[in-house]
Amino acid sequence: MWMRVLGSAAGGGSPQWNCGCPVCTAVRAGAAPPRTQSSIAVSVDRRRWFLFNASPDVRTQLEAFSGLHPRGDRVTPLSAVLLTDAELDHTLGLLLLREARDLRLYATPAVHTTLSDGSGLLPLLERYCRVEWRPVTPGGDVPLADGLSCRAFDVPTTKPDRFATGENHGRVVGYRLTDEHTGGTLGYLPCVQALTPAVRAEIEGCDCLLIDGTCWRDDELGPTARTSREMGHLPVASSLLEIQALRVRRTIFVHINNTNPILLDDTPERRLVEDRGMEVAMDGLEVKL
Repeated sequence: MWMRVLGSAAGGGSPQWNCGCPVCTAVRAGAAPPRTQSSIAVSVDRRRWFLFNASPDVRTQLEAFSGLHPRGDRVTPLSAVLLTDAELDHTLGLLLLREARDLRLYATPAVHTTLSDGSGLLPLLERYCRVEWRPVTPGGDVPLADGLSCRAFDVPTTKPDRFATGENHGRVVGYRLTDEHTGGTLGYLPCVQALTPAVRAEIEGCDCLLIDGTCWRDDELGPTARTSREMGHLPVASSLLEIQALRVRRTIFVHINNTNPILLDDTPERRLVEDRGMEVAMDGLEVKL
């Protein structure tokens, strides 16, 4: 199984257009690499790829990765899109895939309801291309391709439901992917508010875990803004020991907000993460499992 990080930043990317924080300033000065919004691609044969979340930067991300370039007239290696939630930074890219003849979409009923009745994104997309929705049930195994399967798991959250759909179970999920040929396992958890016993049980033992690295501190966005946990994200600083204790061979932080100092190579926060044997994702990072 191969995994490619298409985008490693949280919503807005890095730099964010309206931000002059130290990280964004460093990126604009060429002292740190830019990052696009969170998404990964996974394949067992490097011929068919599955996209996890479709960010607003999806066109740039697809062009930056030759493995996802078309192989003929309108024939692409993109097999399907799997969603972890209905947030705009994970779903707006669906509209940029509207040129597809048809689009296979894996999502929970809660996410599907939000995109259909809440944001109205799916009805708009369906005016341009055929969308085949395949329901994802947390706890159930889903075969994706020959030798590749995944299991979604519920990620409890108390963050506000922007569209007030009334759906809660499955509003946010993570995925555990398994290469049935090699036994390799990958955990994808870009949004998690707390490492509950149920969530830990789903990700422990993974060969590689991509985990929420949105904010370093809970109050990172300032005294008048919502905290990291209120937005549904586990602060890295107070969770390092808990994450390190997971039985995971390789841990990589993804979905990193532009304000998080771990995005800069020379910060104490970055050194602390690396000293504990964990990594900070960059766009284009590839992992073979």
